[in-house]
Amino acid sequence: MASTKATRDTFARMRFAQIYPCYLTKVEKKGHSQAELDQVITWLTGFNDAAIQRLIAEDIDFETFFDRATLNPNAHLITGVVCGIRVEDIEDDLIQKVRYLDKLVDELARGKKMQSILRAA
Repeated sequence: MASTKATRDTFARMRFAQIYPCYLTKVEKKGHSQAELDQVITWLTGFNDAAIQRLIAEDIDFETFFDRATLNPNAHLITGVVCGIRVEDIEDDLIQKVRYLDKLVDELARGKKMQSILRAA
């Protein structure tokens, strides 16, 4: 999937501190915890709980968030559809990383087993 500069800029400017509470609400409504959400974020990005909270306090955008992240080497195993687009077909690196995170949060909210979410063998 090709993306326009405007689409990329929209993703780049989104604030992690604004999106994180939406993720948290989504998983809590389905009976999951902040600790589980943070575990998913940690797996994808390498940020520990303290780093996640620091990044929220810094009010960084997603571009900075993913620039600082160390993406899990198994992130490429994240497949499926988010907002009607297959994440594995997204050409823009930043948009794909944001959609990887969206997909993991969706899987957590749907009750998928953590071992599967974290692409464990």
